[in-house]
Amino acid sequence: MRLVILDNYDLASEWAAKYICNRIIQFKPGQDRYFTLGLPTGSTPLGCYKKLIEYHKNGDLSFKYVKTFNMDEYVGLPRNHPESYHSYMWNNFFKHIDIDPSNAHILDGNATDLQAECDAFEKKIKEAGGIDLFVGGIGPDGHIAFNEPGSSLVSRTRLKTLAMDTILANAKYFDGDLSKVPTMALTVGVGTVMDAREVMILITGAHKAFALYKAIEEGVNHMWTVSAFQQHPRTIFVCDEDATLELRVKTVKYFKGLMHVHNKLVDPLYSMKEGN
Repeated sequence: MRLVILDNYDLASEWAAKYICNRIIQFKPGQDRYFTLGLPTGSTPLGCYKKLIEYHKNGDLSFKYVKTFNMDEYVGLPRNHPESYHSYMWNNFFKHIDIDPSNAHILDGNATDLQAECDAFEKKIKEAGGIDLFVGGIGPDGHIAFNEPGSSLVSRTRLKTLAMDTILANAKYFDGDLSKVPTMALTVGVGTVMDAREVMILITGAHKAFALYKAIEEGVNHMWTVSAFQQHPRTIFVCDEDATLELRVKTVKYFKGLMHVHNKLVDPLYSMKEGN
């Protein structure tokens, strides 16, 4: 497990974007070889998406041969609702890059048969050859995707009832009106994300500090589902200084001492331009 600590949110977002960019380019994607990327929503990944868009606009990165699978979607929210994750992904990322819309997979929270929709999503991931890099964020209670506290650590894509903490956290997107916040969602399982060849989890802000502590300094615990990734062979936690406030000084010092190694993963930043 790697823990990458940057000074602030912007630097953490940039590091994550550089890492994704380099992984895609090193993979050498093409017509018969797509890079498969798992993606999150929420406020944390916005800075990372902005940097990826910048690399694309500069001609350094193409998503032509990239397939994406999103972590989750609300149930019962129209696809064109401004707070649906379809809208979020389109407005904050997909419409700014060259991905083929048919290669961007998001769960349909309005499907007639929700379980069949979840099963089909798992099948699509399998048919794509599995996920090369799954990027995730976490909630203050340590949930990844909508795998709320108490979720099975071997769970697959399914329908989940949202915890009150999550509903309260999401109320800011619905004018603070709890009655407007969806109470159910479709989500990939912890096991679904664990199956990815590599996982990168973005954790920023002091309000996520206790969750980061639970994720890396204590044992694996289904009440803090992000802790499952201690057992993944290739996990990178990318965080800012504020998110480390609950960690032991020794832990922070240890991982900061490895930053010269971690930075070699993003420097140099590769480019798809000819000659780079």
